[in-house]
Amino acid sequence: MRDFDETNITAAVLDRFTATPDPRLKQIMQSLVRHLHDFARDVELTFEEWQYAIDYLTRTGRMCTDKRQEFILLSDTLGLSMLVDAINHRMPDGATETTVLGPFYVAGPPEFPLGADIAGSLPGEPLLVDGSVSGADGRPLAGAIVDVWQADRDGYYDVQRPELETALLRARFHTGADGKFSFKSVMPSFYPIPDDGPVGDMLQATARHPNRPAHIHFMIAAEGYQTLVTHVFAADSPYLDSDAVFGVKNSLIADFTRHDSGDGRMTGPFRFLTYDFGLKPSGK
Repeated sequence: MRDFDETNITAAVLDRFTATPDPRLKQIMQSLVRHLHDFARDVELTFEEWQYAIDYLTRTGRMCTDKRQEFILLSDTLGLSMLVDAINHRMPDGATETTVLGPFYVAGPPEFPLGADIAGSLPGEPLLVDGSVSGADGRPLAGAIVDVWQADRDGYYDVQRPELETALLRARFHTGADGKFSFKSVMPSFYPIPDDGPVGDMLQATARHPNRPAHIHFMIAAEGYQTLVTHVFAADSPYLDSDAVFGVKNSLIADFTRHDSGDGRMTGPFRFLTYDFGLKPSGK
């Protein structure tokens, strides 16, 4: 077939994939071509805009390092990351909803005993966290692995502060026989995602802000259950309704309640979070 134009080229490209041995790859590639071509026709893409898009993706790739993934950030800010997460994590009743991993998780965080203070000498409003882990059926899960990480009062993670000599505001705990865990920290702040690259250019050009509401990350694993990746968001934080990466879900918003005096575990005024997590069984 020759003489391709805007009406017949899509069918011709789709035909080139008909012999693809892997049926799933064939499905993906043909759907990609159909939607990509329909997009170009819908907006009547100009040659200059197409060139700009190629340059934009090239700059996005060049921004990627072993410490920063600009393509994931682009996926996050376009809502694609959360869409893929939602498709792959349809949760049963009793299971905690998921959200994006984010760029600041570090594998193998330091392990702490239950009740430990993970803030070290970092300043901030004291925070006490109590949590529990169970199956979706409500059965407590002893020995579950609970990884936590968060920003500090200024909105920075420890990996963004080169002056720190040790990991702070990130830790690993193991739930007790009752499925419970606890730790001390400081209140996290809302913060901007990295916006000094192509993703930031897109946000600025479209009059969008780069901010995420205050939250604590949790990754929870237990044998026989799917690993849960989620956040708990502070109910009094700004940007809950305009999170730059679309990660907020109502079930993940919680009160970080204010207490004017100590309770035996804390001295002086502090904030308190309690949250119960439910895990989805593997293979379901």
